[in-house]
Amino acid sequence: MERKRVVVTGMGILCPTGNSIEEAWLNTSRGQSGIDFMKRVDTSRIANHIMGEVKNFDPNEVFGKREARRMDRCMQLGLAAARQAMEDSGLIITDENAYQIACIIGSGVGGIETTVEADRNLIQRGHKGVSPFAVPMMLSDSTAARVSIDFGIRGPNYCIVTACATGNNAIGEAAEKIRYGHCIAAIAGGTESAFVEVAIAGFNNMTALSSENENPQQVSRPFDLHRNGFVMGEGAGILVLEELEHALARGAKIYGEVRGYGSTSDAHHATAPMETGEGAYHAMKFAIQDAGIEPSQIDYVNAHGTSTKLNDKAETQAIKKALGEHAYRVNISSTKSVTGHLLGAAGAVEAIFSLMAIKNNFVPPTINLTTPDPDCDLDYTPNQGVTREIKTVMSNAFGFGGHNAVLILGEYTHYGKAY
Repeated sequence: MERKRVVVTGMGILCPTGNSIEEAWLNTSRGQSGIDFMKRVDTSRIANHIMGEVKNFDPNEVFGKREARRMDRCMQLGLAAARQAMEDSGLIITDENAYQIACIIGSGVGGIETTVEADRNLIQRGHKGVSPFAVPMMLSDSTAARVSIDFGIRGPNYCIVTACATGNNAIGEAAEKIRYGHCIAAIAGGTESAFVEVAIAGFNNMTALSSENENPQQVSRPFDLHRNGFVMGEGAGILVLEELEHALARGAKIYGEVRGYGSTSDAHHATAPMETGEGAYHAMKFAIQDAGIEPSQIDYVNAHGTSTKLNDKAETQAIKKALGEHAYRVNISSTKSVTGHLLGAAGAVEAIFSLMAIKNNFVPPTINLTTPDPDCDLDYTPNQGVTREIKTVMSNAFGFGGHNAVLILGEYTHYGKAY
């Protein structure tokens, strides 16, 4: 069976560095951090006060007060990004094609703000104080469901939950639906907003979060010797994927191509990666094989790069094993240095940055990398971005539970001509 080609025809984003593709990419490529002191949530009872917030986003203005009140912030961000992506793509959903279009949007924890608020209302006001909309607002699949309803998408519609690998898994699985003829198009990505005391405190107490509360823009420092944990972020990244011939037939613009996808499990530990990076390595290897390329064809690696001691060392080892000697020649960077870690949305947002890197032939920097770690001895594009030809990107995402998901994204070519 001939495998169909899958291209990206629309993108939408809300993240700490911007609320549009152009704004988010400009700030990310310049190394302009979106991390600051938390403003939306009171952090007086917890130890961490620095986060990567989405700024200048008013859900009441975007959706109207009545609708905004019925959506968790996780859903608000995801739906806003999906609207951007659909408008960007120009894809029209009709009665004729509705069952041929998929909607696969994931979230690591879903409507956790709603869950916490509903519990608080139950304790303070009794059962009558719990909103009748609480349950659908809590569910991780609510964003996928709402996007499907808004656009009349009647094909496969579900939510993938694989912790911080969620975004990559959603995009990869959506691409598979198209590759093998189950769908002609898909809306795919991830969304997350988990700024609640219990989540922040839990991450902090397992020593996953950075303990620093000064100089916010300098706290997230992937691959640096003095890194001491990640910075939580929020946001959403949504992509419109299409079968190539369908996109060409309607004259769609094309950002790039989803060329490969690999997914594995560490089967090792609830939160810690394998020290050898073995599971991550196999996900990279399978993605490269799936793309039908050689490791030496990778021009840029958008690393998972969380700024934790364990991840950055293990990921470095995995990249070395997957790329061999080429690992020392390829540009690598972690855009989490400017956005923080967007959890279930991270992979999708970073897939967007990877496609923009291809479009602009520019590698965004890993900021705050001032003291090299001997265990992390590759070229992480420290502090300043680099202009270079980029045709193929490997984008990594790894999550608690040992989930590994890797995408190979490429420049779109037609009969050998790049577009």
